[in-house]
Amino acid sequence: MTASPKSRRRVLVSVAGVAVVSLGIGIAAGSRITSPEDAAAKTAPPSASQITVPVARKLLSSKVVGRGDASFDGAVNIRVETSGLTTPAIVTGKVPAVGSTITEGKALLEITGRPVIGLAGVLPMYRTLSPGSKGPDVLQLEQTLERLGYDPGTVDDEYTLDTSAAVEKLYDAAGYDAPEPDERFTQAVDQAKKQVDAAKKQLRQAQSQLKAAKAAHAKDTTVQQGAVDDAEQNLSDAQDAKAEAEFKAGTPLPVSEIVYVKTLPRRVDDVKVERGGTVNGVVMSASGASLVVTVKVDAETAQRLKAGMAASLDVDGTPIAAKVRRVSKDGTQYDVVVAPNALTASQLAVLRDANVRVTIPVKSTSGKVLAVPVAALSSGSDGASRVEVLRNGKVELVPVTVGLSADGFAQVTPKGDAKLSEGDQVVVGK
Repeated sequence: MTASPKSRRRVLVSVAGVAVVSLGIGIAAGSRITSPEDAAAKTAPPSASQITVPVARKLLSSKVVGRGDASFDGAVNIRVETSGLTTPAIVTGKVPAVGSTITEGKALLEITGRPVIGLAGVLPMYRTLSPGSKGPDVLQLEQTLERLGYDPGTVDDEYTLDTSAAVEKLYDAAGYDAPEPDERFTQAVDQAKKQVDAAKKQLRQAQSQLKAAKAAHAKDTTVQQGAVDDAEQNLSDAQDAKAEAEFKAGTPLPVSEIVYVKTLPRRVDDVKVERGGTVNGVVMSASGASLVVTVKVDAETAQRLKAGMAASLDVDGTPIAAKVRRVSKDGTQYDVVVAPNALTASQLAVLRDANVRVTIPVKSTSGKVLAVPVAALSSGSDGASRVEVLRNGKVELVPVTVGLSADGFAQVTPKGDAKLSEGDQVVVGK
């Protein structure tokens, strides 16, 4: 049986539809089938690109930053040498209050009714000084007296009557009578005066006898003249003895009435005695009147610092100008002592016993310079420094001279004909 033309058209349309659908399915399936190479290419990370930052023009400043404890400078224990006293060392007055100031040339304590005067000096008072004393302690005393305006005569290592006179002025300014010489010296002066008076009387008698002999026209006055000569010599000797006795009876400086402290003024931190008590060892401890901050640093950092350098203290976010006072070794570390230039009462109250941030500029560039991050620097095969500059998509090596480094940046200057300008992009990573 033969199909009609209409049936044959329906069959062709159906076959064509099936073919189209199959083709679509094939194309879709083919789009999902990839080679291993294509798959690897599609899953690989993108090519690395350079990380760059612009060259900057800025002021660089290298600095030491640390924290330190505030305190009053240089605490010392003050002792009074009482071995020269013939009575018990009883405290009779002038007991200072904690926080008061010890001033040079003023009494810091009274023992047995006599002052203990504070003076600035490095040698301790270890003996009573009096006319005729010699030594470095005498030199220190005369240097101190001269500095305070009390003329001790020639400043040397010998205690003279000029020194005695200056000591008297020191005591007068402090509000006390000058020390009295030992009684045996004053007795020696009295005795010497009597000897002078006797020698003068003897001379007058001898001169009278010589005059009488001459008036009588005596042929030989040798005896009378000899008596006058002897009397004159006796008087001269008596006057010399009197001068020596008066010299020895000059104003002394008792060992128990002077205390030397390295520097003054100072602040009283603690008092170990009370009125009516007996002095035995340390009478008080005192520190510098000025407040300082001490920062601990290592040996390498200490080598970069020295006295006189400018510094800054951070007090509640407010910078206070300061200076490095000294750098000293303390075991394996170093103490950097920094003192503020000036403090208000409120700042002093905040700083007292506080832990403070200290900044000490060590070196800085003179004005703004070309600077790049330290990470942008590299070394060539010859060891010379260089930076990589990205220009028009290409990296160019620019040789540079490296200057000051600070805060992660380094000062750079292009070498020779090399070009490097503010805003150029330097590679710091990939």
